[in-house]
Amino acid sequence: MSSAAKAKRIVVCGGNGFLGSRICKAAVSRGWDVTSISRSGEPHWASVTSSPTAPAWSHKVTWSRADIFRPAQYVPLLAGADYVVHSMGILLEADYKGVLSGRESPLAGLRKAFASQPARTNPNPLAQGAVIEPPAQSQQQLTYEMVNRDSAILLAKESARAGASAFGYVSAVGGTAVLPARYITTKREAEEVIAREFRGMRSVFYRAPFMYDSSRALTMPMAALTGASHIANGLTMGVIGRIMGTAAVAKPLKADLVAEAVVEALEDGNVSGPVEPAQLEELASKSWRKSMA
Repeated sequence: MSSAAKAKRIVVCGGNGFLGSRICKAAVSRGWDVTSISRSGEPHWASVTSSPTAPAWSHKVTWSRADIFRPAQYVPLLAGADYVVHSMGILLEADYKGVLSGRESPLAGLRKAFASQPARTNPNPLAQGAVIEPPAQSQQQLTYEMVNRDSAILLAKESARAGASAFGYVSAVGGTAVLPARYITTKREAEEVIAREFRGMRSVFYRAPFMYDSSRALTMPMAALTGASHIANGLTMGVIGRIMGTAAVAKPLKADLVAEAVVEALEDGNVSGPVEPAQLEELASKSWRKSMA
C-alpha cells in the first residue's frame, strides 16, 4: 500500500465472537482500520482461540462496547466506515439465567426455539424513531427475531445513513431438519429487507455452513460428522440431503476460511447478494492467492 493510499475502515458488530474475531484478524492482515462493536468489548480469548492470551494482531483492533439495539451508542463509530459487518446470532433461544438458577429447564429453551411463533414481538426497525428494546438484564431472553433479523436491519439502516459502501451479514445455509425453522426464516427475512430497503449500499449475505476450528474442540467431531454426511450425500446423488436438509449435508468450513471470504467479498465490488458455501471457498482461495503474490 502506498503512503498516499488510505486504509479501508471496517466495523464488525460481534467482532469478539468465534467468527467475528477472525473477521477482525483477516481485516487487520490487509492493513485495514478495524473496529469491533460488542456489549463486552475485547474477546475472552480462551473462548475464541486456543490461548487465553491476546494475540499480537488484536492490539491493532479498537474493541468498543455498545448495545446493538441502542444506535446512539455506536453510530459515532460508523462514521467514515467503508464496510460494516453483522456477525451476531443465537443458535437456541433460552432464558440463560433462568436455566442456571433452576427457574427454567433447558427443555423450555428448546420449546421456545422450535415454537412456530416468536416469544415476543418488536416494532419495525425501519420505522422512524423505532426503538427495539433489549430484554431486561434480569431476564436475558433473546429471540431469533431480535438477534437474527431486527438487529441486522437496524445496523444496516444506520450503516446506510453513515455512508458505508458495503454491508456484510453473516447468514446461514438453508434447509435443515435439525435447526428450528425460525432460525433460517429470520435470517432470510433480514436478507430480504436489507436488500430491498438499502439499495444504495451493496449488501453481501454470507450463507455459511457449519464452521469449525481446533480451538473449539467440540466443533471438530461435529465437523467430521457433517463432512461425512456431505460425502455420503454426494455418493447417494442427494438422497440424504433431501431427507436431512441442505444444511445437514453442506460441507463444513474452517472459521478462518469463512472470515477470509467475508473480507474478500467486501473488497470485491462485483460480489453482492447471497453467497453460498462453494462461493465462500472460492473467495477465500482468491484472498490467499492475492496474499501469496
